[in-house]
Amino acid sequence: MAAQNSVLTQIARPYASALFDLASSENQLASVETSLSDVTRLIGESADFSRFLRSPVISADTKASALDALLGKAKTHPLVANFLRLVAKNGRLFALDAIIAGFRELAAKARGEVTADVTSAAPLNAEQVMALGETLKAKIGKTVTLNQFVDPSLIGGLQVKVGSQMIDSSLKTKLAAMKIAMKEVG
Repeated sequence: MAAQNSVLTQIARPYASALFDLASSENQLASVETSLSDVTRLIGESADFSRFLRSPVISADTKASALDALLGKAKTHPLVANFLRLVAKNGRLFALDAIIAGFRELAAKARGEVTADVTSAAPLNAEQVMALGETLKAKIGKTVTLNQFVDPSLIGGLQVKVGSQMIDSSLKTKLAAMKIAMKEVG
């Protein structure tokens, strides 16, 4: 999985960088980022559409024509629409999630923000998200954008990853540590 992620990152990085440079030069970063969020939401809402984009069996031309029809109805930002057409034409739609993530990272860096991945046992409410964001901002000294994930196996607590730092206060990890400690004693 890690090897596949690095290959996706290598494929996605030049596309994300090119889109970022183009959006920056045209002063359209915010609107392009919003439009990309809409595309991500569309992909997330339809498992069939997501499989369609990733399928190696469906030709790039078929994907490009289907995407073109969808973009016509979705009122996507013209820069994003043209970019998606290019990605489809080049047969790289399977890397679209990684491309969008790469663009978001570049945009956040340009705004002086840091992205943190937060995994919790249950979805966090708005108050908890705000409190966590403020705490991380005070600790890091930069505005923090939170990517939230839910993993019920954590039982409780949080796992927060900011850059290369990982803070794990989950009950799952604490119980595993106790289990190891008890084996050493007994």
